[in-house]
Amino acid sequence: MEYFIGIDIGSTSTKTAVLDENGKPVCLFVMPTGWSSIDTAETVRRQLLEEGIDPEKHACIATGYGRIAVPYANKTVTEITCHARGAMALFDCGDITVIDIGGQDTKIIRTENGIVRDFVMNDKCSAGTGRFLEVMANSLAVRPDELCDLAAMGGGASISSMCTVFAESEVISLIGSGEKKENIAYAVVDSIVKKVATQAGRLEGGGQLVCLTGGLCECGYIVKALSAALKRPIVTKSDARYAGAIGAALTARKGA
Repeated sequence: MEYFIGIDIGSTSTKTAVLDENGKPVCLFVMPTGWSSIDTAETVRRQLLEEGIDPEKHACIATGYGRIAVPYANKTVTEITCHARGAMALFDCGDITVIDIGGQDTKIIRTENGIVRDFVMNDKCSAGTGRFLEVMANSLAVRPDELCDLAAMGGGASISSMCTVFAESEVISLIGSGEKKENIAYAVVDSIVKKVATQAGRLEGGGQLVCLTGGLCECGYIVKALSAALKRPIVTKSDARYAGAIGAALTARKGA
């Protein structure tokens, strides 16, 4: 059996996808990236071997923040190309706007007829990213998924700063003033949604399908809030967090 491997080493988590000869996923797994992408790449290699797949004997493409740290990859490809290709395959659509909320950056990618036409990424600030959500969740002593659940029950509060450090200070002030936890959680998610919606608004997408990928793709409240902010439905699925890895594996399968 011939396998095609895609490894997406992000700033906070690493996703791996293995496709069969027909392009169907046979193995998907995720792990924390940790401080060393090199160590993570070796951990991925060992896990693949445990699955009976030797990455040095099958086509392998690496992408993401730490893509150059995968010594057994045949080639490295940019995140934009891989996320777009993976999303188009997952949602079976060649005309799509991809919103990928990653750990340290957020990417908005627009494709037409199966080709990337335009994209935007957030600036160096982590506002509007998974890291931002994690920092704010820590301030509230909850997990990121718990924060999203709380946000669905809150309202009324807001965070004005787009800087993570200053936003955290605002959260601490809200806590000190006795604001309800669910209202603070609402303010955190609302600030992320507004940031992402502003980025998405820079691309002309017309009536395209819009999908959410990345680690927050299974957060129902964020999907709902983003849909409301963009005034169009956002589609997603549990495997959407693997879009980059799947896209890399598809690239390996195409031999490109």
